[in-house]
Amino acid sequence: MYIAVPAEILGIILPLLLGVAFLVLAERKVMAFVQRRKGPDVVGSFGLLQPLADGSKLILKEPISPSSANFSLFRMAPVATFMLSLVAWAVVPFDYGMVLSDLNIGLLYLFAISSLGVYGIITAGRSSNSKYAFLGALRSAAQMVSYEVSIGLILITVLICVGPRNSSEIVMAQKQIWSGIPLFPVLVMFFISRLAETNRAPFDLPEAEAESVAGYNVEYSSMGSALFFLGEYANMILMGLCTSLSPGGWPPILDLPIFQKIPGSIRFSIKVILFLFLYIWVRAAFPRYRYDQLMGLGRKVFLPLSLARVVPVSGVLVTFQWLP
Repeated sequence: MYIAVPAEILGIILPLLLGVAFLVLAERKVMAFVQRRKGPDVVGSFGLLQPLADGSKLILKEPISPSSANFSLFRMAPVATFMLSLVAWAVVPFDYGMVLSDLNIGLLYLFAISSLGVYGIITAGRSSNSKYAFLGALRSAAQMVSYEVSIGLILITVLICVGPRNSSEIVMAQKQIWSGIPLFPVLVMFFISRLAETNRAPFDLPEAEAESVAGYNVEYSSMGSALFFLGEYANMILMGLCTSLSPGGWPPILDLPIFQKIPGSIRFSIKVILFLFLYIWVRAAFPRYRYDQLMGLGRKVFLPLSLARVVPVSGVLVTFQWLP
């Protein structure tokens, strides 16, 4: 028996928006703990209503557009960025059978949608008619395109080992052994590349406020800025989900009755929360890279390593006839 599609869509969007709101609060709390501060603790008990206050402020602020901006493109860019971050969730499985659209090419669909995100950023920078916004957009586009190549090669390595391109089947193929164990260096490269892809610290050069005045979204205020913010954090949660597919997904760690009683979606959520904590910890612990270091890491380190990883992995699988 299938639920109506609009209800399924709302069942993804509403928890996602709530997750984004409280992820921001969790990030501020964790960073405050690392830096020996209190963090938000005024609005509500322990600051739990801080996301509501921040959201209300952004909604009620007056939207201001530059007089020389291309108004239609200027307004369309944040909407496109936010919508792309939502569309990608259609193929993400939360448990066996708990997926909106179980495509046979689910992994390639995710990669394609994440690659389209650069268009919203370029549109925002160009339509603002501001040198600072355009500079931030160019830096972001170069960064995202550079790391997408290594991410594609990493996905090829995973697909060679697992076989199917369907997200649910990729998880079920790891019942014997998690792909993140034999491919641990690939998992680390994927995690770091996703940090760069989502413009997260220490690779947040497009939004380096000390250098390019907040980057491509410098001219945005009110809901325009909020939509970019929501899109960034929705992509961050999505990348946490994608990274969690490698360490086994939702099946239990051990085939014991105590683990079987926990719903698969809860087990999966715990892994996602752990990876999101890593995202936040990296931001709190590591200083920002210089731009030449960032691009050099992508071109001179990750690209050769990910390409070199495809050859031995495929060679071993073919030699010992272990191809799935």
